[in-house]
Amino acid sequence: MSDPGRNIISRFAAVYIFIILLMLLVIYNIVVIQTVERKEWLALGTKNKKTDIIVQPNRGNIYSSDGRLMASSIPTYYVFMDLRVPALKEKDGKLFKENIDSLSLCLADYFKDKTQAEYKRDIKSAYRKGKGEYAFYKGKITYAQLKDIKKFPLFRLGKNKSGLLTKEMFRRVKPFTTLASRTIGDIYADETKGGKNGLELSFDSILRGSPGVSSRQKVANRWEEVVQVSPVDGMDITTTIDVDMQDIAEKALIDKLKEIEAQTGYAILMEVSTGEIKAIVNMQRNADGSYTENKNGAVSDKVEPGSTFKTVSLMAVLDDGKAKLSDVIATGNGIYAFGRAIMKDHNAKKGGYHDITLEQSLNASSNIGISRTIVNAYGNNPAAFVNKLYKMKLNEPFNLYIPGTAAPNIRHPNDKSSYWSLSTLPWMSIGYEVQIPPIYTVAFYNAIANNGKYIEPLFVKSISKNGQIIKQFTSRIINERICKPSTLKDVRQALLGVVENPKYGTGKAVHSPYVRIAGKTGTAQISKGSQGYKSGGTTHQVSFCGFFPFDKPKYTCLVVIREPKIGYPSGGLMAGVVVKNIAERISAIDTVATVQTMPVDSNYLDIKKPVLKSGKLDAINTVMTNLNQKYTGKKSDWVKTTSDGKTVHVNELSINNNTVPDLTGMGAKDAVYLCERLGLKVNFTGLGKVISQSLTPGKTAYRGQSITLTFK
Repeated sequence: MSDPGRNIISRFAAVYIFIILLMLLVIYNIVVIQTVERKEWLALGTKNKKTDIIVQPNRGNIYSSDGRLMASSIPTYYVFMDLRVPALKEKDGKLFKENIDSLSLCLADYFKDKTQAEYKRDIKSAYRKGKGEYAFYKGKITYAQLKDIKKFPLFRLGKNKSGLLTKEMFRRVKPFTTLASRTIGDIYADETKGGKNGLELSFDSILRGSPGVSSRQKVANRWEEVVQVSPVDGMDITTTIDVDMQDIAEKALIDKLKEIEAQTGYAILMEVSTGEIKAIVNMQRNADGSYTENKNGAVSDKVEPGSTFKTVSLMAVLDDGKAKLSDVIATGNGIYAFGRAIMKDHNAKKGGYHDITLEQSLNASSNIGISRTIVNAYGNNPAAFVNKLYKMKLNEPFNLYIPGTAAPNIRHPNDKSSYWSLSTLPWMSIGYEVQIPPIYTVAFYNAIANNGKYIEPLFVKSISKNGQIIKQFTSRIINERICKPSTLKDVRQALLGVVENPKYGTGKAVHSPYVRIAGKTGTAQISKGSQGYKSGGTTHQVSFCGFFPFDKPKYTCLVVIREPKIGYPSGGLMAGVVVKNIAERISAIDTVATVQTMPVDSNYLDIKKPVLKSGKLDAINTVMTNLNQKYTGKKSDWVKTTSDGKTVHVNELSINNNTVPDLTGMGAKDAVYLCERLGLKVNFTGLGKVISQSLTPGKTAYRGQSITLTFK
């Protein structure tokens, strides 16, 4: 009888030996694969996997302050054919042969770049050569075009049978075209190079995102796109620009530039309390007489500000207690000599102003009145004058996130690198021999309107990701108080007189019956560098900088016009009139009156109901409640509105996560929000309500799909 224990040991030994042999076999195979068969396996892997492809992320959007798209990227596509897919080779290429004629005909009819015969010839040639990425069409196509060609013969069978391949690219578009174009900026034609200028360049790292990596791998005889690293889309930025105000400022400036055939024009609108730049226009004349934005000169051009700088001089001398508004200055016949340098008032040919007060000197923009006051106060110590300007922090550079932003150049008499003459102080006091970019002038006047608080202009409000704010921007306070309250009161009074003083005011043309404006005119000769001011024909820069409404300032506005060819150069009649037009139009749209605060006229109790846009019910509720009006219909989060003129009716609007909604009747804000929530790329034209949409309501929405909205 056998021993059970010995049998068990024998069995364990057998199993153990088997495992050892199996492990040795595995090790042997690994060694063979790594050495003898290494090249063979690598070749097979390469055959079944194409080179890694960089997947570009979606570049972030740039929005206006009220959420309207100012720059966005819409997808475009390159299309190819992989003529090596097994389905095209099976049964002696039966599938290819059956479809090549009809496919060639469709491509020729659609693109119209080649004949049917040429398409057939080229595709058959690529097929015989076994090309893996044959570009049957050389240009880029839109998403709508891609949808169309996917319905063509052969292509409709899908990529694994037809070999249809696509490479997604993006094209940057500006829905509002030229509005604030240079401030928003541009990107390079090759979007992978990023921002070229403006905010597109400053915030390039924020907007561009991070690329991903994918590869095409052969799985079960099918080529599949395999994402190895997912791209990270760029973040969005919201600017301070108000589209309506920008449009007003741009139109008002261009109209005047065309009228006087000026070479260059700038307009800047700044919100007093926040420092937000609501509009900025930079126009240069082209050879054909049109105007476009070629550079952001409002922030980059170092120019002599001329008479708008007299307000700085007035503030300095009043604040130091070296003069009063009531002081009388002898300006004589409008011609005065500071050493060998002759200064003239603009009315010298009419005999000058003779004896006028300091306040009247500013009202009349008397060069002699302001210069004599400054020389009397600081002539023995010009450094004290410049130190006062430095104490105001008027020389401190801004960080505006706009490429090319220049800094002010206010010379100091102790600076040995620049020449200081006996005439420097009087000419500096009236805006010569200093270089101030326009953006700094508007910021200084904004401080006067803002109770003396000098704040840095702001161009960007926030950075966001998927609708969530990542970073909020606020204006940097440069100087809490640029002068004493009493000085500020006097300066504001003098600036109001520029517009409202009937005898001396150089800005009388700026007076408006609708909004009270205070500010200062400026007219200066343009220096031609080393050639100075007397090198031939005299050219001028005219300007006006002021704020409105005077009693409770809300906006500060600067307009600068250079080299006008028609009319007498005048800061009031040229630049000032533009400011007036901007102020009146903005005040009109900025004024809100509610029905509750208005007296009821019994003759108009049967007034028609308001016409409301479709969209979010919360907004409709707010409007109707404020108007003390009611509406009928079935409520939901999103609604479509109808009205017969007397009754407003709402209908439930179904919104889900994968279906294109009916956007007709909606305003831009709601329509764009719904589209972007679905991952759609929005392109639109016009203003008002949506009257048509390129994607049919109720159809499946695909992320990255492009939709065009038409507003009217």
